Amino acid sequence: MTRFLLVCLGGALGSGARYLTSLAAASLLGIGFPYGTLIVNLLGSFLLGFLMEMLPPPNVRLLLATGVMGGFTTYSTFNYETTGYLRDGAWAMAMLNISATVAGCLVAGLGGLAAARAMLGR
Repeated sequence: MTRFLLVCLGGALGSGARYLTSLAAASLLGIGFPYGTLIVNLLGSFLLGFLMEMLPPPNVRLLLATGVMGGFTTYSTFNYETTGYLRDGAWAMAMLNISATVAGCLVAGLGGLAAARAMLGR
């Protein structure tokens, strides 16, 4: 139960940090481009790679990597897994992960919009 609570606490902190980062980006850079999302994804990818390489104790890793970084951005996990394939020389798997994630998420997002519009009669 303690491990679960560490992930939950970290997730709340990460989600709050994502929200504040997006607000700051919109205020400083404007809303013409999703700067907040880009900043969160870039920063999250850097921080998760850093944390995973530093190998903190298991409970700290759960709090920071799974909790905080998971709440901050799931893109960081996608990036870490893809770079793992590249480090291992599994280029085909890396490209499959990139292609399936990007195309799949776009299709899923469009599907969600279509389903909601159908339910709302739009």
